[in-house]
Amino acid sequence: MTTQIIRIMLVDDHPLVRDGLRARLEAVPHFQVVAEADGADDALRQAGSEQVDLVLMDINMRGTNGIEATSRLAAAYPHIAVLILSMHDKLEYVSQAMQAGARGYVLKDAPGKDIVLAIETVTSGGIYYSAALARQLAHPMAQDNQLTVREQEVLQHIAAGQSNKQIARDLDLSVRTVETHRLNIKRKLGIEGQAELIKFAVQHAHFEGGR
Repeated sequence: MTTQIIRIMLVDDHPLVRDGLRARLEAVPHFQVVAEADGADDALRQAGSEQVDLVLMDINMRGTNGIEATSRLAAAYPHIAVLILSMHDKLEYVSQAMQAGARGYVLKDAPGKDIVLAIETVTSGGIYYSAALARQLAHPMAQDNQLTVREQEVLQHIAAGQSNKQIARDLDLSVRTVETHRLNIKRKLGIEGQAELIKFAVQHAHFEGGR
């Protein structure tokens, strides 16, 4: 059976980093680096002219950072998966990236095989976190006993950056029911705004990714 080619764009403002990534990725037979960009504007322009399946995105770049670039890419080209590759291991960065539309987050010091697995996972529709991040994300919530099983399921989907409409579709619920679950979760946990809810979800929900 022929493995489908995954067409990749590298977005990083350091040419040497891109060179190293290109060499690593193109050693995988079904990976093809079709574009490189040194910033958000360049990435958006090339995403519109190249056939790209996945963008491997750095966070720290001159000008527009990678999280804002991810948000713009996700809005303009929702069919393109964005995978963050960063040296930052703080969960607040993970939260911001997933809110922006990223489908995974890999640390730059992760083994090469992890990057390969992450790319294959997110292009197949999954979500991926580096093992170090997954261990942090997998800590049980102290508030678990306050939430129903359904509320915990909704919380996991919130942590994955999904909208109410997406959660409703995946859990076979109405959008109004999902909204009610969100309100109940916030009430039980003493959370005020949506941003705080998403941050809590990313820090505490249980994940199967990053293995």
